[in-house]
Amino acid sequence: MRLKLVKLLPRSLSGRMTLILVLGLLAAQFASLLLHLQERAAMMAGGHVHPGMPGFDALPLRFIWHVSLTLGAVIVVALVAVRWATKPLQQMASAATAFAHDLDAAPLPVSGPTEVMRAAEAFNFMQQRLRRLVVERGRALAAVSHDLRTPLTRMRLRAELVDDAALQAKLNADIDAMQGMVDSVLSYLRGIEDAEPVQPINIEALVSSIVEDERALGRQVRLEGVAPGPQMPAPYAGKLSILKRAVTNLIDNAVAHGKNVTVRIEDSAACLRVIIEDDGPGIPQGDLTRVTEPFVRLDASRRLDTGGVGLGLAIVRDAAAYHGGTVVLENRRSGGLRAILQLPRAR
Repeated sequence: MRLKLVKLLPRSLSGRMTLILVLGLLAAQFASLLLHLQERAAMMAGGHVHPGMPGFDALPLRFIWHVSLTLGAVIVVALVAVRWATKPLQQMASAATAFAHDLDAAPLPVSGPTEVMRAAEAFNFMQQRLRRLVVERGRALAAVSHDLRTPLTRMRLRAELVDDAALQAKLNADIDAMQGMVDSVLSYLRGIEDAEPVQPINIEALVSSIVEDERALGRQVRLEGVAPGPQMPAPYAGKLSILKRAVTNLIDNAVAHGKNVTVRIEDSAACLRVIIEDDGPGIPQGDLTRVTEPFVRLDASRRLDTGGVGLGLAIVRDAAAYHGGTVVLENRRSGGLRAILQLPRAR
């Protein structure tokens, strides 16, 4: 019973506050009505009102107008007042959303009641600390990148002095693997912290260029026509390098585990979807969500000779989340994996 009552309540704070005010007004008016009826009973006992007169006929017209006008006025004033009182909360929600997509978003204005001002100051302090943390982490990453590349370069030069060709090849392979892991980790940690502006992107041209690059390397990647119909999708507002990295990682992942890869684009007013399908071994059903976590490799379903440290799909997940979207992995009935990069048009 309690759950049913909770479902009937307005979902917004302003709606619930308005409901409380209206219910309080109705309670007050009904109390006034009861007092009026008691007064009418006293008047009937004194012979001032005919006993056969209907109950509501004895109500003064002025009382009915008073209740109606008061109720209407309270509802209008409550709606305006509650919207004014909850506007800072809406601004705080908008600021939090903007900060999630842009580290350089403007701070929240400190205004309104004392409680709201304190909340705004706490939010701005958190925003400042997070921005400083990101900047310091970027500097640390740059230092780590420089410090690791230098000894790797020295190791490669020293490997050239080894006379044993087989040993030299193994050393170079280990150095290449270490270099790849360093680059992958730095790329993941760097993530979406660059200052690249959001711009309208021709998704079909972007995907076509990536597919052409893959085909130039001799890989069996095919781009299907845009669905529905032959019309090109409308430009998508996003960060070009982030989306390019995400699509490239999905295609590289499909090529690494399948022979034939199909890419297609589905566009609608609400969502833009880039779908990559391969004919590889797929992923166990219970691991479809876990595989997008950082440093996760599913050896049971993926070969060990594919390289990488399990960051490709994690980068795709973060890129999709930055644009308010998601990445969905599902096994195809005919075999293989289907990866869907979903990007909402409005966010």
